Amino acid sequence: LHTRGPSQAQPHTVHRRHGPHARDRAATPTTMSWFRGGGAAAPQEKSQMQAAVLEMEMMTDLFNKMSAVCKAKCITSTREAELNVGEMSCIDRCVGKYLEAHQKVGEVLKKVEEDVKKQQEAQATIAQSLS
Repeated sequence: LHTRGPSQAQPHTVHRRHGPHARDRAATPTTMSWFRGGGAAAPQEKSQMQAAVLEMEMMTDLFNKMSAVCKAKCITSTREAELNVGEMSCIDRCVGKYLEAHQKVGEVLKKVEEDVKKQQEAQATIAQSLS
């Protein structure tokens, strides 16, 4: 257990990705002003919080789906408390492939979104020039 003396005390901050107990790790601190002020969050902070909650829900969904798929594919018996070497290897490959596929799909969707935005901008420009 790591303790700090009075001269080393730091204010309590919440760190992204690590939670409130990761003060000693290198992480980006996030200010949570709505707790200190007692009032509602500013609109920008509220939208950032909504985005963070949505991202957390999406990651939870990804983890749950990946767990179910890889378990169904790789776990042959639940009689033993631990995985055998073949099951561990299968799970490792399955998780790697699942995450790689998820990343590639995300990249394709991002490109499609950018292309649609460019197309909409071009259509707006054409419509303005015709007016």
